[in-house]
Order: sequence, then C-alpha cells, then structure tokens
Amino acid sequence: MNNLLNITTPAQSEAKLLKSDYGLKNHGLTNLNVVYWNIPTEALYEEITFRREGRISHLGPVLVDSGVHTARAANDKFIVREATTEEHIWWGEYNRPFSSEKFGELFSRLQGFVQGRDLFVQDCFAGADPDYRKPVRIITEYAWHSLFARNMFILPKSAEEYRQHVPQFTVLCVPSFRAFQPIDGTRTTTFIVINFDQKLCIIGESAYGGEIKKSIFTVLNFLLPQEGVMPMHCSANIGDDGDVALFFGLSGTGKTTLSADPSRRLIGDDEHGWSDRGVFNFEAGCYAKVILLSPTAEPQIYACTQRFGTILENVIIDPVTRLIDLDDDEITENTRASYPLDYIENAVPEKMAGHPRNIVLLTCDASGVMPPIARLNPNQALYQFISGYTAKVGGTEVGLGEEPEITFSTCFGAPFMVHHPSHYAELLRRKIERYGVNCWLLNTGWVGGTYGVGKRISINYTRAMLKAALTGTLLDQEFVTDPIFRFEVPRSCDGVPSEVLDPSSAWPSQEEYMGKYRQLAMRFIDNFKKFASDCPPEVIEAGPVLS
Repeated sequence: MNNLLNITTPAQSEAKLLKSDYGLKNHGLTNLNVVYWNIPTEALYEEITFRREGRISHLGPVLVDSGVHTARAANDKFIVREATTEEHIWWGEYNRPFSSEKFGELFSRLQGFVQGRDLFVQDCFAGADPDYRKPVRIITEYAWHSLFARNMFILPKSAEEYRQHVPQFTVLCVPSFRAFQPIDGTRTTTFIVINFDQKLCIIGESAYGGEIKKSIFTVLNFLLPQEGVMPMHCSANIGDDGDVALFFGLSGTGKTTLSADPSRRLIGDDEHGWSDRGVFNFEAGCYAKVILLSPTAEPQIYACTQRFGTILENVIIDPVTRLIDLDDDEITENTRASYPLDYIENAVPEKMAGHPRNIVLLTCDASGVMPPIARLNPNQALYQFISGYTAKVGGTEVGLGEEPEITFSTCFGAPFMVHHPSHYAELLRRKIERYGVNCWLLNTGWVGGTYGVGKRISINYTRAMLKAALTGTLLDQEFVTDPIFRFEVPRSCDGVPSEVLDPSSAWPSQEEYMGKYRQLAMRFIDNFKKFASDCPPEVIEAGPVLS
C-alpha cells in the first residue's frame, strides 16, 4: 500500500517487534514507509481488513481475490542465465532464460516502485529436516500474502531466532507492479524471475498465492539434489505401523484428497524431500483445491475451510450471511484454501518420517482407457515418472479451459523442475531400489468412455483400491498383464466392481477401446522421445508396446 497520508494502521505499533537484524537494505530496498516484520496471524487479519484486501467469512476464514491471475502464469516464469546456472538448468519450455542485465534493470525499477510503500516480511524456513532446512524470506506488498507465507512455511520458534534470521533465498512479490515488455524482455506484463546468483525471486502483477509457494519449491528443486536429496511434487502420509506412502501427481489428480486420510497420519500434501534419513515436508501448511469440496468425501479438508487463519482464495461468499459457496466457480474452478498443516487433526507434528514402503503415481486419465490401479516394476515406475501423464483440470494454469487437457508433465511437476528429468529419475531409482519400495499407478480419471461420455471413478472406489495397496492385501490378489503397458492389473479388489477394474468392459466394444488406448500409447511414445537419449535402455523399454 502506498500510504501517502501516513495513516496509522492497526498493527503499526508492533511492526518491528520481531525485526531481523538482517534488514531490507541488504536487499537494496530503501526509503520504505512502514515494514511489518513477522507480525502474527491476528495482526495480519486486522491489516487485511483495514486495507480492504479481504473479507471475513462465517467462522473466521479470510476470503481474498487474487485478481487477474487465478492460477499460475507458467509461461511468464524465467530463470536468470549466468555462470552458476548455465550448465545446470534444463533450459526450455518451463525454464526460460533471462539475462542478468535485464534482471538488473527490472529489479532496479521494482526497487524504485516500492519506495514510500508499506511492505510485509515473513522470515521462515523451507524444509522440516534440520539438516536440509533453508532459511527464506517472503517480502510482500499485500498483508494476505504475508499470512499465506505464515501458513505455508515453517516459522522460527523464538524472538531471538527471528532477530538472527538471515535468508538463504528471498521472494519479493509486488502484484501492483507491472513489467514493460519492450524494455524488460518479458512475455507479458506479468513476471516471475528467479536469480540463483543473487538468491532472489521477484514477482510482478500476479497476486495468485501459488506463485510464492512454487517459487520456493523451484529453488529447492535446484539446491537439494546437489546434497543427495530427492525433491518431490508429492503428498505423503504414514500408517499406524510406520509405513510411509508417497503420492506423486499434478493438481487435480487427488494428491491432497487421498493423502488426507483419517486412518493415516498426514506428513504433508504437496512438496517433500527424500534424504538418506527418510521423507520430510518442505512446508508447514496445505494449499488445497476446494472447488466442489465435499464434507463427506473430504471431511478433514472441508473442516479447514471453516477455521480462523485459513485463507480462501477466489471462493464465493454470500455478503449477508457470510457463508461460503464451495460449489460456485464464478471466479475460477481453481479455488484454493491455505491453512496450517496442524489444522489436520492427525497431521505428523515433526513433518518427517522414515523411508516409504509404497509410491503411488497419480494420473487423471481423461481418455477412459487406463486401469484404475496397476502394480509397476521399478523401470515402469521411472517411465511413468518421467512421462508424468495426466489431464490438467479446471484452470490450475492460466489458459486452461473447462474440459481436461491431456498433458505430459515430467516428474509430475515440469514447471518446477530445473535440472534435467533424468537427474531426478536417477535419484528416484536409487532410492526405490535401495529401500525396496512398492510402486503403483493410480488412475483417478474416467471409466466407461472418454470425458463427456464416461464418468469419473468414484472416490470411494479409489480409496478402496488405495487402502488395499497400502495395507498389502492387494499384493495377494491375482494380476493380469496390461496389453499395452505391460504393468500388472489386479483381477479383483474388495469393494470395487469388476467393470471398474477392467475399463475395457465398460466400453461399447473392445475394438473401440483398444483404438483409443493405442492412440494414448502413441502419445506416450512420442513424448518420451525427447528424454530417450538420456535414459537407460531398460527404462525406455518399460514404456508401451504396440504390436
């Protein structure tokens, strides 16, 4: 906020109580108005309402509107190309190069823009494991983004920790600042630019909270593999006997929903590392998609939408009753809730656990041909991991329409993977083989036909199959070999109809089913060609076979 009249705001008197000795001048930010250092949730609520950034809904969640961007602007993300990144980045569609000179000019204009304005700072950490934890700083124009950072990242535990905090990486998010393409070299007026040399990410025009979260994830994807840690776009939970399960998948495939299981404890819903010590969460919060959220199918997540401290992003509210409508997609289908992980009753407080017993690769098959669950050998798991097949659903990225869009997002998170996919795949292979992990492909997409013809697999059936896989009972069933991908498909599973387990039986004819399946297989083969030169032959051979 550009507070030209010097109006005293609700939290102004406590703005410096948790100030770090490492001030904003170290980032080249000077002549600022008021800097609000690490103010708590309650104070941020006061600032959010005072500044008219959001409204308070029934039972206390704060509702915010992210403006023109209701999803990630994946095409507007850049990485500065310089000596430390030149040979290490997988340059291409998602890692677009940006010159150091252009970054300097853009950042200089941004520094000038924030002079005389209020800024909010949250000093926090990314990574629950103390051995790999990275101190980060989130500097924002909006108070609600500061609350978002408090929800999503790990906070210092004392005033002294705050005072001594020195960030290893900083994000500066100023949504009211716009790039000027002819000068700045950006694609549009929106930009997300990461500079690993300066340990800084700058975000302009977009107020979508996910840009802050995923910028830090991108940073960890660059740094942690150098320390032998496998960074993963996955959720994780743990059973009563200590069995850890990982759920890889893109947004909309069920990562958050399936990991928030009342019968298992939640480690985290989206981003994790896998070290020689085990699995650990990168975050301290969840950022769940809440469109059409059901109190019966997703009771734990639904309960979080009714709590003080939760941010509801682009959710519709009744202005009189202040009740929210999670079924209304007037603004976007990509409605979100950001809340602390400990709002989930059975969350693991340490956000850490041992090595996984099961890995579940989630896909949302809009073609209606893939089996709902299949057992994979390690090479098949790596093939599916590198391929990252799914259908993007409901506006999780700018430019998506209403219908699912078939996509291959390598490592189930291509926009955030900065090294070559083979680098991550090799890390994963070593860990799967070393710890003897069971690997599964779980399809949460359509059966009985393609999107618009068939119907989406019931969440109850998906949960039944997942439970059987994680408890080990599915391993005792008879399996048949898939005719195209050659992974193993169970003949039966308690609580799941045979026509769901065998998707071909629900199609009008076997010929029509196989024709569609072959089309999908060709998409896999064509997509994998760009990775083949860097993959071992046994992984390439684990793909589909068209005889």
